[in-house]
Amino acid sequence: MLKFTKPRLLLISITLGLCSTFAIASDSDLCLSGETKKEITSQLTDNGYEVRKIKTEDGFYEAYAIKDGIKYEVYMDKSLEIVRVKED
Repeated sequence: MLKFTKPRLLLISITLGLCSTFAIASDSDLCLSGETKKEITSQLTDNGYEVRKIKTEDGFYEAYAIKDGIKYEVYMDKSLEIVRVKED
């Protein structure tokens, strides 16, 4: 039978905590650089949107934009394909 001492339990806890942190970080490995913001803004502007704000959320780029006086949340994947448009 394994003997779990305090130092061993602490080491196990830290290891499990780090593993879960890395798993979460790899889930949304999007980088919102200045160049990416320019590409998103350009693409959405070409589609008639006026972009107000861009951020990352749940593994997607999320742009807050206005089109024809209506506010939208536009979600884009890594390849900058629009995957969802939601009226805000």
